[in-house]
Amino acid sequence: MSSKHIKINSKVVKLIINVFKEYKPLTFLLLFIIIGTIGFSLATPQVLKYIIDDYLTVGGKSLLFPSLLYFATIVLLGIFNFGKEGVITIFGQKIIRKIKEEMMIKLEKIPIGYLSTNESGSIVSRFSNDVEAVGSLFTSGIVSMFVDAFKIIGIVISIWIFSYKLGILVLFIIPVVYFLTRKFQKKMLNAQRLYRVLTAKVNNHIPESINNIQMIKSFAKEEYMEDKYVNYLDESYEAMDKINFYDSIFSPIILVLRAVVIAIVVILSSDHLSFLGISIGTVAAAIELINNIFTPIENLGMELQNIQQSIAGIYRIDQFLNEKEETKKNVDFTYEKIINNNLNIELNNVNFYYEEGENILENICLSIKYKESVTFAGRTGAGKTTLFKLILGLLEPSSGSATLSNVKVSEIPNYEKRKIFGYVEQSFSFIKGSVGEQISLKDEKISKEDIENAMKFVGLHDYIITLEEGYDTFASHHLFSQGQRQLLSIARAIVTSPPIMLLDEITANLDSETEEKIISVLKSASSERTVLSISHRLSSVLTCDRIIKLENKSIVM
Repeated sequence: MSSKHIKINSKVVKLIINVFKEYKPLTFLLLFIIIGTIGFSLATPQVLKYIIDDYLTVGGKSLLFPSLLYFATIVLLGIFNFGKEGVITIFGQKIIRKIKEEMMIKLEKIPIGYLSTNESGSIVSRFSNDVEAVGSLFTSGIVSMFVDAFKIIGIVISIWIFSYKLGILVLFIIPVVYFLTRKFQKKMLNAQRLYRVLTAKVNNHIPESINNIQMIKSFAKEEYMEDKYVNYLDESYEAMDKINFYDSIFSPIILVLRAVVIAIVVILSSDHLSFLGISIGTVAAAIELINNIFTPIENLGMELQNIQQSIAGIYRIDQFLNEKEETKKNVDFTYEKIINNNLNIELNNVNFYYEEGENILENICLSIKYKESVTFAGRTGAGKTTLFKLILGLLEPSSGSATLSNVKVSEIPNYEKRKIFGYVEQSFSFIKGSVGEQISLKDEKISKEDIENAMKFVGLHDYIITLEEGYDTFASHHLFSQGQRQLLSIARAIVTSPPIMLLDEITANLDSETEEKIISVLKSASSERTVLSISHRLSSVLTCDRIIKLENKSIVM
């Protein structure tokens, strides 16, 4: 990913710029520290030259002042380096927080259809890996590269002032060290990536074996799984050996190269050759500068790599932040305003697709009157659940309209929808909280009395009060059977007394006895309400006014 992908209208770049504008004192402090770091890294060799030429070679002078001066420059350089790392880290964390906040705001506005066409792992990766990569743009990227680049420039200028011949030698060394470093870094990076992939395979093999242990034993696949695990281990060890090899030979090569360069400088500066024509102090200063130039050259390679990864992260986050948002909610469409109308549901020429050209539903025209009971039947994948989500306004039609009381459902605020619709899904999703909070979903407008009434209605109240802390017991899966979870789902749906109920194949995974109990509860909940239900089997539907069959993406009349 090249820098050309970072456009001037990049939302991530704008967020980063806003962070620097928001924390102006910290920004000026960072600039001051960078200047100080570069300045003192160049000043130390100059002080060393001053001590040798003006004190050690002359003799008879007190070394107290120059030694204190040299000590002071080293201490100040350490302080500025420490300050640089600290301020860069602070900026990196502030940038990460700002981007994550903006991404979470965006996530709340993205249509649910986006989540259907993008894997959750990919979305999580943008919140974690990509954001961290952008944060590293400052912690180990552009600022560090800026400092190292100016250090190199400063060192070259300093050496050139000492001797232009020595300067030419250094200019020859820089590209050699850089390309050698980049070569090793690329090989090491590839080896590390391979090792991470293989380590993931090793780690995934354990839970895979545990989760499928019954199948493995039933089909006598123990030896196969063992061999597979051993192969993964062998491959990961080979990858680690490559990493260790590159790591072990790189440092000695650089040390040898550094020693050769220093030896050349000493030889060319000797009295016998006197090729460079510089003093002993200048030679010492030049040696220290040459020592210092290797580290920033090595750092530049990794910093460029981090910047490239950061640019890729910025591009992916920009893609996310530029995703289409769901229809803006109209605050005027309140529960009270809608409930006073006819509450008829209308779908007019509705077409829907996740990917253009691959329709899920086509030309759906449907009118459902208030308090009517309708069952949707059809094979798996016919589009029944998608139709429910269109009626709920969770999805928007690709064309056509879905309305309630002549109002587009997608424009009704979500907090008003919960008062209107009671949606019972195929499975119950637990949230972190108490049993009571599973029903209220931590909505403060829903009272404890409302929760208890809903639980009494579905027949779970007597069981809940036997729990250690009653409704305040921390909810976990093991407390409830499959049938009880379905009753919890019904209680969650009816706790706000909604006038419309939607039941999505809720008896599909239940035994006949539990199914009868659920249907009995639903019959009571269905009185004086519009009830829409989904069933694969026409024989298992609730008593209803009509049955609508979906087939080949359309309603079969």
